[in-house]
Amino acid sequence: MKKSLLTFVALMAGLLTAHAIKDNTVTIVYNGSTAVVTVADNIQQYVTVSSGTSAHVVLVQDPTFAGVNFTTSNDTGEITYNLSGRSDDGSFTLEGSYKCTVEVDGLTLTNPGGAPLALMNGKRVELSAKSGTVNTLTDGANDTYNGCIHCKGHLKLKGKGTLNVIGNVKHGIYSKEYLEVKNLTLNVTAAEKDGMHCKQYFLMESGKVTISGVKEDGIQVELDGTTSTGITADHEDEDTGNFYMEDGTLNITEGTGKAIKADGTITYSGGTQNFNTNNTETSAGIASMLNGASMKGHGVYDLLGRQLPSGNRQRGIIMVRQDAKVIKTLGK
Repeated sequence: MKKSLLTFVALMAGLLTAHAIKDNTVTIVYNGSTAVVTVADNIQQYVTVSSGTSAHVVLVQDPTFAGVNFTTSNDTGEITYNLSGRSDDGSFTLEGSYKCTVEVDGLTLTNPGGAPLALMNGKRVELSAKSGTVNTLTDGANDTYNGCIHCKGHLKLKGKGTLNVIGNVKHGIYSKEYLEVKNLTLNVTAAEKDGMHCKQYFLMESGKVTISGVKEDGIQVELDGTTSTGITADHEDEDTGNFYMEDGTLNITEGTGKAIKADGTITYSGGTQNFNTNNTETSAGIASMLNGASMKGHGVYDLLGRQLPSGNRQRGIIMVRQDAKVIKTLGK
């Protein structure tokens, strides 16, 4: 009875303050086994809460939503989801088809049965740690998600706070598309696989990233498809498997794999690399084939760029050049 009364009071508090939160904002406050979700008046028709008061919060951003209430500070009119509080058995799952921002604002969230953050939005998601806050995410056993933080779309990690990630099952952070880091203090302290794993490309603009306690690679970058786009202006629609570091500090304590592994190339144009830069692996031959300086026309190559005999289809990944395109495929 006491627990029900507390839940009711929390719900009423959320309802009474709904009108007070900023437009385009959803707040989620975790408290043990429950969470209070408050949706700003101007976007209530676009956000569905399907989890009730459970600490395993599931929100769906309406597929018809394409931005609302555009302002100077929010020129896309996207929704911001602000997560705070603590739960030792909770999670946040977000579905949608328009870019958004997820703020962690003094959040400690553990999901014993999966990913604490499952960002199933196929567009760009900014995950921002609020300035001055410390946030910790821990995952648990699951077969569904590839990381403690699992993102279906583009993932931009930012903010001037601290984000701690403890991956007990698979990767620490997984993005199905590109992954960027700016300003953030990020600590991945455990991962059964890679500390950070993404596709398309990885870009560290600034911040401090520390990766330790991983079982495989510190950071792995894959091609998303079978054909590289080559480097594009501002990395727009780029899919190269490249790793870029422009500034900041990157600390990696290697596991059984490499500090960095990339399907494309690894480029340091600035910043501090506190790891063995010789303990990296790139498919450097891919870049040579893309440049086309010595490999023209049709041909089959291994990942080091060495041409294979005609008709060779060795087991494993091979690269097939067809004029201007290089296709990544499996040999037989």
